[in-house]
Amino acid sequence: MPRHRLKILSYNVHSCIGTDRRLDPARVAEVIAAAEPDIIGLQELDVGRGRTGGVDQAHAIASLLRMEFHFHAALTVAEERYGDAILTALPTRKVKGGGLPSIGEPRGAIWVEIRVGDHRLQVFNTHLGLRGRDRLSQIGTLLGPSWLGSPTCHENPVVLIGDFNATPSTATYRAVGRQMTDVQRRLKAKPEATFPARYPLLRIDHIFVSREMVPLDAEVISTPLARRASDHLPLLATVEF
Repeated sequence: MPRHRLKILSYNVHSCIGTDRRLDPARVAEVIAAAEPDIIGLQELDVGRGRTGGVDQAHAIASLLRMEFHFHAALTVAEERYGDAILTALPTRKVKGGGLPSIGEPRGAIWVEIRVGDHRLQVFNTHLGLRGRDRLSQIGTLLGPSWLGSPTCHENPVVLIGDFNATPSTATYRAVGRQMTDVQRRLKAKPEATFPARYPLLRIDHIFVSREMVPLDAEVISTPLARRASDHLPLLATVEF
């Protein structure tokens, strides 16, 4: 069976409001396009929200990148939605989107299956909560039988993308690390931080892959444009399977 190489990107876009307080989905798309990823997980997207001009940010960014997208709203208020999306130009279908247990701000996850040659790659994208207790409950649900613990994921390669709001010293991170490979930790003696964008101090955005996937490269994109476009920097990984 032939080997496949993919570039995967995780990016919290902060409702496309940059560190200069400018609202600009096209600028976010420009940062992403420069990295040439095959699969993208975006967090903190506004869809039809008055605060960001009513734009469907998931659709706008996907259109500029000429990709298809699947969106899940973690928060819905009347016609306004806020949540996470997976974008790709590869053949794809949405498996599920759903909420995660939260005491604080509602959180959710989205799961899509992407065809890569003869493989059915299972891709998950999430944005976990700010409270440690919430995050543990949320990651426990994600690792459970309805999500990553399902038979489909045991039989196929898996990618978990997201803003975990969790550094490597936390129980949340360790729970995932026991089952999957952190691409940065596998490749770098000193993994790079992603937040805040101007002066990154915290490594809270992660890309995890299942054991049959081989990380080849990982980098945090810290160009001048990336430091302005959002309050997080994008994380890019190249993997082979």
